[in-house]
Amino acid sequence: MTAMSDGRTVIITGAGQGLGREHALEFGRQGGRVVVNDVGDAAEEVAAQIRAAGGTAIAFAADVSDWQQAEALVQKAIAEFGTLHALVNNAGINRDRMLVGMSEDEWDLVLKVDLKGHFAPMRHAAAYWRDQSKQGTPVQARIVNTSSGAGLMGSVGQGNYAAAKAGIAALTQVAAVEFARYGITVNAIAPSARTPMTETVFAEQMRAPETGFDAMHPGNVSPLVVWLASAEAGDVTGRVFEIEGGTVSVADGWQHGPRIEKDARWDPAELGAPLRALLNRAPAPAPVYGA
Repeated sequence: MTAMSDGRTVIITGAGQGLGREHALEFGRQGGRVVVNDVGDAAEEVAAQIRAAGGTAIAFAADVSDWQQAEALVQKAIAEFGTLHALVNNAGINRDRMLVGMSEDEWDLVLKVDLKGHFAPMRHAAAYWRDQSKQGTPVQARIVNTSSGAGLMGSVGQGNYAAAKAGIAALTQVAAVEFARYGITVNAIAPSARTPMTETVFAEQMRAPETGFDAMHPGNVSPLVVWLASAEAGDVTGRVFEIEGGTVSVADGWQHGPRIEKDARWDPAELGAPLRALLNRAPAPAPVYGA
């Protein structure tokens, strides 16, 4: 059986630890040519592990929230392997704090790393694929972004992180439509897994005693990412998948709901009763995490 990523070049950001590390290792096992990105030395350690197992990988240290460094990452992959097939945007941080006590720096840093850190490499990779498409080269490109349940439902004490991850979900939907003409699919995942960012939250959720299955192991998420980045997934785009352990679901985002109408401008004083009736017809919103 041919490996799912055989011959495909993939960039994985934030791949020095946690989810990104597991993604990189799985792409290596699946025959991918992996560009392991992170800041510092961790990326080289992961790339070396892939090579030691017989895979193909290089490391490239870069801050993907920096425009020039993100471009350099994309160009390095192309220069090293001759082409690029997939980008997995995984890099992210959190700075948890209640909104009333959050500093400007805590807000700006999370939005920069998590949201701009998705947009910058995505934009440079998409520009390369657009040029390939315009030159008549067939493109089967894939982008997999990393949102979060916090971005889909909200999370108390994580207003900056939730805003960034919600932005990633919306960015995914827009990019899926804009990039479709060039042969690029764009999807996102919202994973639940034990990583350096969540190890305290999921510390008690370990292996199931009856099976030994560790539902919170970050490696459980990687098969979905590998499939979404494969040539086989060319008909799937603009979707957000939630995944925890062996459970995968498709998140259903904002939809147009019930409405009230009149053929004139509303007066504020007359809106109360019809709005309350409207809210009674609408489904209740999903609870915010931690509420």
